[in-house]
Amino acid sequence: MAFNARAPRTPHSPAPTTAHQQTAANPSTSPAPTSSAPSASPALDRRIDRLREVAAAEPRLTGVLLYGSWTVGEADAYSDIEAYLYVTDDAIADFDARAFVERLAPLHLAYTNAYGVFAVVFDDLMRGEFHFTAASTGVAEIASWQGMVHLPRPEAAVLLDRDGKLTEAARHLATFQPPEPTGTAQQLSDELANWTLMLAHVLARGETGRAHALLHTVVAPHQLQLCRLLRDTTAHWLTPSRAMESDLPPADLARYRATTAQALLPEVRAAARQSWQWTRELTTEASARWHTHLSPELHEGIAKLLSQGEYGA
Repeated sequence: MAFNARAPRTPHSPAPTTAHQQTAANPSTSPAPTSSAPSASPALDRRIDRLREVAAAEPRLTGVLLYGSWTVGEADAYSDIEAYLYVTDDAIADFDARAFVERLAPLHLAYTNAYGVFAVVFDDLMRGEFHFTAASTGVAEIASWQGMVHLPRPEAAVLLDRDGKLTEAARHLATFQPPEPTGTAQQLSDELANWTLMLAHVLARGETGRAHALLHTVVAPHQLQLCRLLRDTTAHWLTPSRAMESDLPPADLARYRATTAQALLPEVRAAARQSWQWTRELTTEASARWHTHLSPELHEGIAKLLSQGEYGA
């Protein structure tokens, strides 16, 4: 997935600085060192090695930066390859993304997705997401990713760095930065009240499918983020359902399961009531811990709508 749908990951110890020292000593060095330990996905390791090789031979590229599960030691047989590719300004407009990626392996699918990312499926069914961006502006943006992207081993994540700037920028992401708790808890509390009120209105109309989608794709991720914030387990922040089975306590997992349902109106209504009850408990806990503001009248009004199941009942 595009990194803006990714969560910061579990922090790891930074790699030794040898790779950075080598790049700094000789900025014109094309490929970054290949000293990273093998991951749990040999196929992904080979694909990354191939990307390193192909990128080094492409003079229009100034740098390549990996992100995602491989960079934080969580890669497995189902992981994607995800990278930013920095293209010289004079070549970015005419750069043929498909022709470049096809040099890694044959493709079953290649297209630019709704986020502007070049997404592919290779012939071995590995997915790939490649951001082709102008080097002059793209590298400078990396520092702004702090709190969204975590690169515990920045030198390993850099596959190509012709001038040393990319490695230096990536080092800004070496330290894991959890969300600021008070403002984040307030934002999530407000989001949950707003979206659950909409859920109650949709349920009152009898729109089962729309209510089901709201409950599971809008409300639930906010709940999981607030739960993670309260439990001090924010490593998978942007994708809060990732590894929740190991990250969250059994009691929270049980509460989450109670908020899920088949797309049948009685079941969605029951799950929505369970969801709002859990939200109220989470937001009350957050308020006690960080002094966030809650509206008792609004909360009671939402609970009443959900319990009635229809307007005026």
